[in-house]
Amino acid sequence: MPLWLREHHWHQTPTAVFLSLPLRGARATPANIFCSERYLKVSIPPFLFEAILYAPIDDTNSTAKIGNGNIFFTLYKKEPAMWDSLTLENADKEKLQYLRENAVLKAQQKAKEETEAKKATKEEHKKYALEATMKLEEAERKRIEDLKEKERQKVTEELELWKNQQKDADKYKSVQKEGELHQEIGQLKERKNEKMTKTRIPNEGTSKSRPKPTKGHASCSIFSPNVKEEQLPAPRSAATIKVNFTPRVFPTALRESRVAEEEEWLHKQAEARRTVSADLSELEDLKEEEKNPDWLKDKGNKMFAMGNYLAAVNAYNLAVRLNNKLPLLYLNRAACHLKLRNLHKAIEDSSKALELLTPPVPDNEGARVKAYVRRGTAFCQLELYTEGLQDYEAALKIDPKNKNIEKDAEKIRHLIQGTMQGS
Repeated sequence: MPLWLREHHWHQTPTAVFLSLPLRGARATPANIFCSERYLKVSIPPFLFEAILYAPIDDTNSTAKIGNGNIFFTLYKKEPAMWDSLTLENADKEKLQYLRENAVLKAQQKAKEETEAKKATKEEHKKYALEATMKLEEAERKRIEDLKEKERQKVTEELELWKNQQKDADKYKSVQKEGELHQEIGQLKERKNEKMTKTRIPNEGTSKSRPKPTKGHASCSIFSPNVKEEQLPAPRSAATIKVNFTPRVFPTALRESRVAEEEEWLHKQAEARRTVSADLSELEDLKEEEKNPDWLKDKGNKMFAMGNYLAAVNAYNLAVRLNNKLPLLYLNRAACHLKLRNLHKAIEDSSKALELLTPPVPDNEGARVKAYVRRGTAFCQLELYTEGLQDYEAALKIDPKNKNIEKDAEKIRHLIQGTMQGS
């Protein structure tokens, strides 16, 4: 049999009702609270609190906060007015039963509508993602076709140029052959004229003897082997020339360079190349732009905004494997681990982000505040309130005007005091 919680405190304004319900040591969760327009119920076995409200409220914007052994309700009225009492008085059992059943039915109907709305939204997102993917694939296909067409035009132009060059070379060869042929014909005519001239001289010795050719240009053919041997130049002697260069990566002279800084830069570049060229099976099916850590970080941020925390963690994991020196990757992954209740991993990522956010400068103040708050939140959820308070106080030193952090730190102090008093 349930124990009714009769002790409660409430006050009101024309637009809202503020209700405080002590839990008597019981531990409550949001699942123990049910609220509708006219019906409020808190069931924490063996305790039970039930109220038929005096007038309708806006159950969508109304809130309930659990802390310090109490549940604090903020119930916003649908119509501004002052209530005579918190609950409806002088109502018979049938009316109370009707209001109770009607509240439950309305809550079930609302939950069903929200489920259908989420389902419709999910279908719309899938449809939009499919359309976007199809557009990207169409754009990629068009880009590839354009590249093929450009290459085809380039090859066609090169082929036409080669054909024209071949035609010009053939023309030049034909003209050269014609010139050589005319030259040879002229030489033959000159030799024939010489012979005819010599036969006309009345000299028996010379007429009987065979005329000896002279060593002039017109006395021999260009196809004579002796002439060809005389015209060929001597072969060049073979030799090897060695050229030595100073092994320098940077363009500056050695006397103007800073050797230590250059060596550190080269070491970092080599480490980055080894990281990118590592044997990662995840990179085989990815495009080149998808191997960029900044692109993966943006993708993880989008997944986090959509509530897909596991996908966001996967994107951040791959980005960290590509570049483990970006503090924002660890900071965002810590937020995902908080949502997934992976508290120890959230503490590790926040600590790594703080380690990379050194030295502390004004440009990284916001990131350091987030890292301290997320690590402090993880500590508090592990009930390590002292460590959590230290992180919140460190965040307050960086941003002392942040009221939200100050309020959370004050709550942690009250929890620590309550724990000490209880012990």
